[in-house]
Amino acid sequence: MAASIVNHALRPRVGVGVVIKSLRHPGCVVLGKRKGSAGSGMYALPGGHLEYGEEWAQCAERETEEETGLKIKNIKLGTVVNTVVKEVQYHYVTVFMEADIDEQSGKTEPENLEPHKCESWQWYDWKKFPVPDDELFYSLSDARKQGFSPDFTHS
Repeated sequence: MAASIVNHALRPRVGVGVVIKSLRHPGCVVLGKRKGSAGSGMYALPGGHLEYGEEWAQCAERETEEETGLKIKNIKLGTVVNTVVKEVQYHYVTVFMEADIDEQSGKTEPENLEPHKCESWQWYDWKKFPVPDDELFYSLSDARKQGFSPDFTHS
């Protein structure tokens, strides 16, 4: 008999991360430094929890607007990762959606609408992230380690 202990009270959660792209910032995505929650001090994409009955794209739109004030379009699936960090009891299935800024909305730069959760939002070149992978939020780090790269051909 295996000597593993499984805590059935803990269940994985579902998160949606949004890879926001813009013609004004080729090859770049929006990142913010988290604060006040799991992964505080780490860099993450806009996103949050998938709500009951919500589609992934709907969650991406809602979270992006709530956190950055940006409206997005051309939303599509990027990748999905299953991330477990036992030391901090973190287990999320994270759906990464890719989207372009809706330039017709009039707003093309992110605004920090939840300063209690994020220090600021900035554009970062996907291929030249200024931080090592261990400073990226758990799921984003996993996605990059697994070879995920956004499709910048239409942005």
